[in-house]
Amino acid sequence: MVPTLPLRHLRRLAGMKQSHLADLMGVTQSTVSRWESGSLSLTVEQARALQAIFAARPDPAQDAALKRLVETSMSPVHLICDRTHRLLAASPARAADWRASIDDYLGRSLLVYASDEILAAEARLKDMGWYDGELGSLAFDTGANDDPDIPIRPGPMLWERVRLSDGSAGRLVTSFCERPA
Repeated sequence: MVPTLPLRHLRRLAGMKQSHLADLMGVTQSTVSRWESGSLSLTVEQARALQAIFAARPDPAQDAALKRLVETSMSPVHLICDRTHRLLAASPARAADWRASIDDYLGRSLLVYASDEILAAEARLKDMGWYDGELGSLAFDTGANDDPDIPIRPGPMLWERVRLSDGSAGRLVTSFCERPA
């Protein structure tokens, strides 16, 4: 079902640029423009995704609280954008594992540092219903990535999908490996 108000009106009410909506939807800005002009129809999945985006009431305080919880966690955890894998926040325990400054990686995709097991798990997400809301967490074992700056230790890992206030999804990534003495 397509939103009852025209898409352009909904987007403007939300104070959102076409490029930001395109990022949230995983499409190009020109696709959003064609949707708004009526020259391109939405699929059922796209209409549902738009409804979720515009139903979400942006609450920067909610996202700030989540970021603060991650940044003060005693566990090795970090928060990424679920679609782009951009780093949004990291705990001191995660920072202790990394030999690079967290600040240098904020806003950058971490997918290039993924182990083979992480890439395999990533490839299975769509078929597992991750993006359809059928799966909210995934636990699996990962191997090391052998990267000197952003090392991944072998061991159990947990991914948890969380909704951010702008309607996009984030992913909490927690490691449960033994830390060297």
